[in-house]
Amino acid sequence: LRPSRPIFLSAACEARLHRARMAEVSLAQATCKFIDECPTPFHLCAETGALLKAAGFTEIAEDGAWRPLLKPGGSYFYTRAGTTLVAFHVGAAFEAGNGINVVGGHTDSPVLKLKPSSKKSAHGYLQLNVETYGGGLWHTWFDRELTLAGSVIVKQADGSFARRLLFVRRPLMRVPSLCIHLRTAEEREKFAPNKETHLAPILACAVSEALNADKPSASSLGGRHARELLRAIGEELGCAPGDVLDFDLTLCDTQPSATWGLADEFLSAPRLDNQLTCYLAMLALIDHAKEAPPSQPDVAMIALFDHEEVGSGSAQGACSTVMSDALQRVSSCFAPDERHASVEALSKTARRSFLMAADLAHAVHPNYAEKHEKEHAPKLNSGTVIKSNDNQRYATNDATGFVVRDRAEIEPR
Repeated sequence: LRPSRPIFLSAACEARLHRARMAEVSLAQATCKFIDECPTPFHLCAETGALLKAAGFTEIAEDGAWRPLLKPGGSYFYTRAGTTLVAFHVGAAFEAGNGINVVGGHTDSPVLKLKPSSKKSAHGYLQLNVETYGGGLWHTWFDRELTLAGSVIVKQADGSFARRLLFVRRPLMRVPSLCIHLRTAEEREKFAPNKETHLAPILACAVSEALNADKPSASSLGGRHARELLRAIGEELGCAPGDVLDFDLTLCDTQPSATWGLADEFLSAPRLDNQLTCYLAMLALIDHAKEAPPSQPDVAMIALFDHEEVGSGSAQGACSTVMSDALQRVSSCFAPDERHASVEALSKTARRSFLMAADLAHAVHPNYAEKHEKEHAPKLNSGTVIKSNDNQRYATNDATGFVVRDRAEIEPR
């Protein structure tokens, strides 16, 4: 047998492969940067909004009139409650009754959040009362350098109130695990922390609070939250502690996102579920808005909802009116003024539309392969995962699955 001849690529082919590789690296780096800048849904919506504006999208308000603003070929976005965002591009040939194609995602992730009364002192330590949000792997929060991020209501110099986004970019606290010498044999075999008592992070030594006890905070929150915490928030936002009136704050990891592996082929980051979808959906919408032909008859939309991790039942969750309001308002802006015309157009739009709920899927873990069905085991770099369930836990059917496979150029198994 003769040895097979080596394969030589042309210079042009090698150049194309290099450009493709660099594009992948660039996208991975951009994804890491985006996630690192978005520790909470508030930050994600603000960052997404800024990127959309830079790409030529116009911000509109839910409490304003849309009909004078929306035009064929235009690109728009709006937010609800600061944590849910909807963005869309109107096809240049869109008419009332045409379809609206939507990619849906969610902005929230399982986290630890400060309780309404977070002040806690014990055995010489100043701690914070926290509660779990969503279904997280809470043992992974131990022994990490953590910080705070979220939304703060601040009193302005003129007496008005404003929402300010907080992101402390240095380690503030830690949830230390118990040393092995103080664990029972049973505790060593199974780590099962008490979510009420074992997850309270250490913020400072209690002596810090004692030294500042004579310094009034003048804040209505002073009795419920530690003075040191309010002082740190005020310093970060450039305001007096007494001007901090309320907040929605989340603990987050200070370790940045990273690519790793011998060929940098893996990406690790917090909140991949589902900030990755949010970021890629936004990029896809921006690209579509730039490249859509004049004959484009539909609206392309992304809807990024809050509170998916806790059931989507809030005023800005997927079970709210966000989606129906978006379809109704966009459709009605292009409907004739005749009586019932907008209702008829909305009914037609709903039947001609397509919505893809996009989230992440769990690839096979090489150390726990038995957790997947043998013939339904998602593998990395093998294409889009399409979730289906005959008990109707997912919306996928033969028609919608076909559309996704066709558009994504996936060969059916």
